[in-house]
Amino acid sequence: MRLTTRGRYAVTALLDLAVQENRHQGAVSLSDIAKRQSISISYLEQLFSKLRKKGLVNSTRGASGGYHLAKPLEEIDIMSIITAVDESVNATQCGGKGDCHDGSMCLTHDLWHNLSTHIESYLKNVTLAQLLETKNTQAIADHQEHRLGGNKNNHSQITTINLLGNPA
Repeated sequence: MRLTTRGRYAVTALLDLAVQENRHQGAVSLSDIAKRQSISISYLEQLFSKLRKKGLVNSTRGASGGYHLAKPLEEIDIMSIITAVDESVNATQCGGKGDCHDGSMCLTHDLWHNLSTHIESYLKNVTLAQLLETKNTQAIADHQEHRLGGNKNNHSQITTINLLGNPA
């Protein structure tokens, strides 16, 4: 199977974006995703350019800029993320062309082709909404935020102090 880091990182980055949007309702910067997920910001820029062109994310410029999901979580399936960054889940040696054995179909072509079809079907039926609800996703996201010192949008609480001694 040829799912490289590009496809994995794209799914991870969009799930991170979904978690952060769900928690804070604001644009999410690539630098924040890069820190939480240990992915190079330049690599994320390349991925998000492709994701934006395929209509999966929108970008906002400015001081509070960043990225938003362009569709509801329920409408973004994992396979669409993978294909948006030019990845595939094809398990055949020939990339599905049927020319893997001296220009002809190999003995196990149908096996690997069918596996590819099953994987693709499975990934088409898993959405970001479903991943967001898995038991580990929130716990891992909490750990990542805690490890980095919390979220920039929620880094302090405001406490009122009555300096005059009068009841508030």
